[in-house]
Amino acid sequence: MKLLICSDIHGSARAAELLTARADALGCEAIVLLGDVLYFGPRNSLPGGHNPARTAEVLNAASDRIIACRGNCDSEVDQMVLKFPLSADYALLYDGARRIFATHGHIYSPERLPSLAPGDIFLSGHTHIQSLLKTESGVILCNPGSPSLPKAASPAGYAVYDNGRIELCQLEVCHLKK
Repeated sequence: MKLLICSDIHGSARAAELLTARADALGCEAIVLLGDVLYFGPRNSLPGGHNPARTAEVLNAASDRIIACRGNCDSEVDQMVLKFPLSADYALLYDGARRIFATHGHIYSPERLPSLAPGDIFLSGHTHIQSLLKTESGVILCNPGSPSLPKAASPAGYAVYDNGRIELCQLEVCHLKK
């Protein structure tokens, strides 16, 4: 199973275009969107390439392979223009016996984890800061950061899950493996 994982696009058509092209180039089976897809939110600056209508168009072209969950900036009006479900607080995926719990991070978070077993993966965004670590209980925590509005000196990024391995990536270069 190969997944491109991203969060916090916030209406950046440029980021959506780069991410879908990267998913194609990598041969990803699915694109996992961890919320905050179209709207930039009241506390963020406008992202480069901000164009929510174009962002929806780009993502809708890949809707048959998108798995998404709702972020704190997503709303019912966003769902009206998207061809993939965006209203659930989380998505649960399985790679063999390994569970992958995908969520935005404003309800479930690294500080408020659902029940997961050692080796399971918790994916969340929300902070716009890339991170990849393993908890004392053996759960892998991955935040892909944001491709359009990175914060705290984090690169504009995403993550790739490939048959049990996760890499944090910049839009062009993967730099950390777990």
